[in-house]
Amino acid sequence: MNLERTTGVILRLRSLTDSSLIVHWLTPDLGRLATVAKGARRPKSSFRGQLDLFYRADFSFARSARSELHNLRETKTTATHATLREDLGWLRQASYAAALIEQTTETESPLPVLYEQYCQLLAELSQHPPQPQTIYAFEIKLLTDLGLAPNLAESSLTPGSRQILEPLGNLDWPAIFRLRLSPSQSTELRQYLHAYLIYHTGKIPKSRPSAIGEPLESPRI
Repeated sequence: MNLERTTGVILRLRSLTDSSLIVHWLTPDLGRLATVAKGARRPKSSFRGQLDLFYRADFSFARSARSELHNLRETKTTATHATLREDLGWLRQASYAAALIEQTTETESPLPVLYEQYCQLLAELSQHPPQPQTIYAFEIKLLTDLGLAPNLAESSLTPGSRQILEPLGNLDWPAIFRLRLSPSQSTELRQYLHAYLIYHTGKIPKSRPSAIGEPLESPRI
């Protein structure tokens, strides 16, 4: 049986049986894919300590001919992003971004740009306090990669909010973290992107308010 090899970040884990896990990955060349780690929950499994949320790893798998759930064979962890677990705000933002990726992308479609943006986000998050613009920037970057970037010139945003949102798709993460938003700008951007995502993708993860750190209000389009 031929094995396929790639690199990926773990977006989600869930139990399959008492001993096995389903691992959902984001990869640059194969997009999102799901694998079964048989026996991963056993004490002496070779997968022990190798599979956790936001881990990046080189891995191999045997493709299933009958489903989109493939057999995970080997993993070699290259980054754990362990510092994210030191702050609930960082975890919420990383988890929301993972959920948004899963909800808005198709399985096994290459996503090299989005993969790189998510890896950079995971690497940079713990270097700064959790901030709302982190989420706004990731949403814009994701929408841009999916070909759904908003036409801000035709939006109802105030000039100040438009001036902040416009460059977020191109700025690197250190520059994004240095931005300063007023409370009114943060509210306006939150409501605008909430409504835009709902309109263009149908729904958004329920964890968005906690990721932003603000209560959910009814969006104004």
